This record gives sequence, structure tokens and C-alpha cells, in this order.
Amino acid sequence: MVKRSRIVAFFLLVLIIGSTMGATTKNILNNIKLGLDLQGGFEVLYDVKPAKKGQKIDKEVMASTAEALDRRINVLGVSEPSIQIEGKNRIRVQLAGVKDQNEAREILSTQANLTFRDANDKLMMDGSDLKQGGAKQTFDENGAPSVSLTLKSADKFRKVSEQIMNMAPNNVLVIWLDFEEGKDSFKEEVKKENPKYLSAPTVKQIFNQNTVSIVGSFTAEEAQTLSSLLNAGSLPVKLKEVYSTSVGAKFGEQALNETIFAGIIGVIIIYLFMIFYYRFPGFIATVTLSIYIYLVLLIFDWMNGVLTLPGIAAIILGVGMAVDANIITYERIKEELKVGKSIKSAFQAGEKNAFTSILDSNLTTILTAGVLFFYGTSTVKGFATMLIVSILMSFLTAVYGSRLLLGFWVHSGLFNKKPSWFGVNPSKIKDISQNYDTLDLPTRFDKIDFIKPRNKYFMISGVLIAVGLVILIIFRLNLSIDFSSGTRVEVLSNTPLTTERIQSAFEKHNLETDDIVISGDKKEIGAARLIGVLNKDEVASLKSDFKKEFGAEPNVSTVSPTIGKELAKNAVISLIIASIGIIIYVSIRFELYMAIAAIVSLLHDAFFMVAFFSITRLEVDLTFIAAVLTIVGYSINDTIVTFDRMRENMHKKKRIKTFQDIVDIANVSIRQTLTRSVNTVFTVLITVISLLLFGSESIRNFSIALLVGLLVGVYSSIFIASTLWVVLKGKELKKKGVIRTVKEKKKYSDQPQV
Repeated sequence: MVKRSRIVAFFLLVLIIGSTMGATTKNILNNIKLGLDLQGGFEVLYDVKPAKKGQKIDKEVMASTAEALDRRINVLGVSEPSIQIEGKNRIRVQLAGVKDQNEAREILSTQANLTFRDANDKLMMDGSDLKQGGAKQTFDENGAPSVSLTLKSADKFRKVSEQIMNMAPNNVLVIWLDFEEGKDSFKEEVKKENPKYLSAPTVKQIFNQNTVSIVGSFTAEEAQTLSSLLNAGSLPVKLKEVYSTSVGAKFGEQALNETIFAGIIGVIIIYLFMIFYYRFPGFIATVTLSIYIYLVLLIFDWMNGVLTLPGIAAIILGVGMAVDANIITYERIKEELKVGKSIKSAFQAGEKNAFTSILDSNLTTILTAGVLFFYGTSTVKGFATMLIVSILMSFLTAVYGSRLLLGFWVHSGLFNKKPSWFGVNPSKIKDISQNYDTLDLPTRFDKIDFIKPRNKYFMISGVLIAVGLVILIIFRLNLSIDFSSGTRVEVLSNTPLTTERIQSAFEKHNLETDDIVISGDKKEIGAARLIGVLNKDEVASLKSDFKKEFGAEPNVSTVSPTIGKELAKNAVISLIIASIGIIIYVSIRFELYMAIAAIVSLLHDAFFMVAFFSITRLEVDLTFIAAVLTIVGYSINDTIVTFDRMRENMHKKKRIKTFQDIVDIANVSIRQTLTRSVNTVFTVLITVISLLLFGSESIRNFSIALLVGLLVGVYSSIFIASTLWVVLKGKELKKKGVIRTVKEKKKYSDQPQV
């Protein structure tokens, strides 16, 4: 009997969720803050240095410096700036969407210290005597730009003017403006006639007022900048720029559009694959995946997070990972159906048996994402944040969402005796009276012995690793400025670019390029590296001239040698911590030998990614590290799915007596999980290939790294991790004296020595 109420409940729930998504998605998308790489903007990392001898840089000083920078940013009118204190002596400032990046750079770090002194250089008043917001750009009686100052106390100014007047004949009030850091052209204007001071008017009367007007040799724009700096107040410290990046608005818009398009293409292909291969459950998966994407964006909006280009990639990658849970569950349900269980029983057993595999694989990926977040910076931290949110939401929708929605139909009774709706051919269903178990099911791979050629797998990987190591030693990695320090300039042109044209543009600024790479479908993007770090005035000049020359403001990134070394160190630490964490987790959940095999497999994958980038001379940047750690977390998914089935088969076997028992367990487990392993990797590959073909040029190397890692990862999960476990488990048996017969000793002697 068909329970129509269940079906009605399904459609009502989907209608309510769909209506909510349709009504709120636009607002959510509008509310989400876009990062620098998606809307253009400016980011800078400062080392905070003492402004005077003996000054200590403590928490209070860092907090007051951040407040001073915030006041300066308010001058720019930038909405929702990001100011973060990092470590004990660093401050990172991110200004997404700032219109004039050169002005932003000036406002942030320029020290405009205003002082009023007598003829003997005695300090009479300083910037602290100014009223809050009391500086304004005005014009004098001759129409020349000036700055009007409103003081806190008219009485104090009266006393100062009285003291100065009594110092005749040297009754001058010298107004000084000292720029420690700032715009060279502005300083030169000030220094043309009177170095270091703006004016020195003679005081002939006592001023009982709280307003002062100062006139200097500056333009209206410079007078406005001066008044803004005075209103913001002086910085309590010195700031040394150690890293900066600026992204043109046109670059950001293009990157956003391309990556969203790539995501749409990838998601559509995944939807079609799921429906074609898994039939009705595949349709349910498309519904839950749509809900997943909505929830990720909703949570990110609630978190007030900043969406970056790698963050979008994490969402798209998350779609592929969310499919994993559905595939594992649906494959389990299909197995239960094949042994003759009813639709309802198969659904319940499949959901239950798939849960542990899904939980283990998701937790290991969250572990590596957490390491990325802790040690990552800027866009990498944004990628890690989105990856963590994606994993949590995929677990929620794929496990509980799919269970709820598919459960409505299963419990309605509509599909009773219709296994074809779940992708199972009725002719392949076993007679339930024969007491078949899912672990006894034949597979299309039963004739393949995955363990016997293990020596060949080890030899192939060993040779490739040796070759890769030699190449790595000889050619090393093509490190980006993130790790090697220097300046990177990315040019976007309205017309096709040539190496000669870009080189000529740099030569006009007396700059020599390390190398120039032309890319883009229409050869409209050019990237060049410069040895040495450009200062902010050189960057400003370069950006201005290149915008005139090529039609769009270029992206300019500078990294000091100190930051490059720190990033490289953090990358190594991240990989080590992630590996240790996985060893501990897999040892607890499975066993030590499986943990060792899993880690060897992961390091194998990571090294191949590094060697591939060394051979191809692709640039290694921060997103490459994110890709490596993502693969470390993701490739273990397949390994854990196989290990989970091994654990089941070991429990069924109850006691392992011979080496052949170990081989049989591994072979059977690989055969039983191979389809789902291939399908899960295939769905993620779809998203990665889509990013590679249609995504932004900015994450092209990131996509290539993921592609290589996924392909090597599926190979290592099947042919390295499982076979290595067989070898290690065999050694354990030998130590325990379980292998006693000559025949078994001969079998064991065929193993490679590890």
C-alpha cells in the first residue's frame, strides 16, 4: 500500500525549502563581503617597530596602533575594513573595494607630526592640542590652499601667543610638519623653501581664539590629505611594510565571473552524473547538494566572512566532497538490495553501514583544513574557513538531509519491488533465503589480483620518486614571491600582450624582470617577477603608468625575505602536523599499520605534486600549499573507505591465521570499494577540471595541483596504501609466529622488505 502522505510531505518540505532559498538567496549573495581578489583592493602587512628608544611593543601599543589605523581608514570611506593583529608585532590591513589604492597606502603609513615651536625650538603645542576632527582644507584670502585648525583650548593658544610675543625680536611661531614616512613629492613641496616647517609667522598680538590657519606650498589635494592625516592622529609606532598586494577592480570582476561560471558547469555535470548512475537517489542527491550550497553561503554570511577566489573554489570542491557521502551511502544501499533485502531494509542498513566511513573521512579532512586555518594567511585562511564550513554542511545535508528526503519515498512504499529505481538490475538480486551477506557479493573486478603485483607498484613509485627527487635537487621549485621574496606584477590588457611590450613598459621604470609569462585565451594577461621589493612610491608610479598603457590597473604584490622564509617554514610545519594528526586518528579508529600505510600514501601523493611542479616549472605559491594539504585531507577519504571495508572483512574473518588471509582481505576489500572510490574521485575531478578549463587564471596552478593530487591519490589509495598494509600486517604475523608452515613461509618471502 502506497502511503501518499509521505510523498505529499516530501513535496511540501521541498517546496518550503525551495521557496525560502529563492526568496533569500539574492540578499545573502548581496550581503556576503567579497575579498580583494574578487572586487579589487589593497592588503598590507606591517612589522610594528618602536617609534623611540626604549619603547616596548606590547598588547596595549598594538591595540592603540590598530585604532589609529582604523581612524585613518575612516578617512578613506572604506566600508568594513579588516585590521588584524598577528602575533606580537604585526598588523594586517585589508581594504577591499578601495577606489584609490595609492591614496590608501599613503594615509595608512604616513606620519604627519604637527608641532608649534618658538625660535629656540622649544615645543609649545603639538597635534594633541587639536580638537577631534578639527583640521579642514580651506583657502586663504589669496585663494591659495590652506589648512584650518581648530584647537581644544583658546586659552592655551592665548598663553602661547603671549609668550612668543614677549620673545621679541625673535617672536616667531614656527609651525613644523615632520613626515617620517610618506609621499616624497609632498615632502619635496614642503622642503622647497623652508625645510621641515610649513610657516613661521611673527606674533605681534595676543590671539584669544581657538582657530589657526596654516598656508604652505601645497595643492588643494595635498592640503586635504594633510587635514585628513591630522584628524586621524599620529601613529604611536613606526610601521615597516613587509608584505603587500593590490588587485585591480577589473581583475577581481573577471576572476569572479569566470570562477562562478566554472562552478555552474561543474555542478551541472555532477548533477547529471548522479541522476544517470544512481537514478532516483541521484535525484535526491541533487536536491540536497543544492541545499548544501545555499547553507554554505548562508553560514558564511552569518559568520560575516570574506569570500575569496580560493573560497569559491572550496565551495565547488565541497560539492564534489558532498557527493562522496551520497555515493558511499547509495553504493551501500545497492549492495543491500543485491543480497535480496527489501527497499526499506536496504535503505536502513545502507545508511547505518555508510555512516562510519563518512564520519572518518570527513573528520580527517577537517583536521587538515584546521591546520590550514591555523597556519595559513589571508586567502589561504579564507580557503580553509570555507572548506571547514563546506565539510560540515556536506555532512549535514548528505547524511541527514538525504536520509530524510529519501526516507519519505522509501517509507511511502511506492518503490517496493522496484530496485531498478535505485540503479540495481533485478536479475542480479540474490535469493534472500541463501543468506548472502554484502561482503560475499561478487564484483566486476573479481578476476583482478590487486595485491600480487605489489612489488611492481613499489618499484614504479620508488623509481618515480627517485627521478622526482633528482629533478627537484637539480631544478628546485619555481617559487613565487610568496616564498622567495620580491615583487610580482600581473598585467591585464584590452589587447593581446607580448613579452617585448611588457618588458618595454618595465624598462621605462628602469626595472629588470626575472621572467614574463603570457596567458589567457586572448593573451590578455601577463605576469612578471622582479628581483627586490618595490617601495610604495615605485608601486604607485607603476600602477598609474600601466593603467594608462594597458587599460587596467595591474595587480602588484611585494614580499620581504623575512615573510618568504616564514611562509616556507609554516608550510612544512603544516604538513607535519596534519600527518601526525592523521596517524593518531587513524590509529585510534583503525590500527597503527593502517595509519602508517595511510601516511606513507599521503606523503607519496604530496611529493608527486611537488615533483610535478618542479618538472613543469609551474609557480609554487600559497594556493599550492593549500592544494597539497587539501589532497592530504581528501585522498585519505578513499583510503579510509577501503580500510573501513577491510575492518569489516577482518571482523567477519574473526582470526587471521595465514599471510594469504591478509591478501584475501585486502583484495576483496579493494574490489568491493573500487566503484565508489572511482566515482567519488570522478565527481571531484569534474569540479577541478571545470575550474581548470573555465576558472580564473589566478587559481590555474591551484587547480592543476588538485588535479595531479587527485589522480595520484586514487592510485596510491588502491595500489600503495592497501598493499603496504598487507606487507606490514604480514610482518606482524611473522613476529607472532602465526606463519609456521614452509608453504606459508614461502608466500611470505615473496613480500618486499619494508
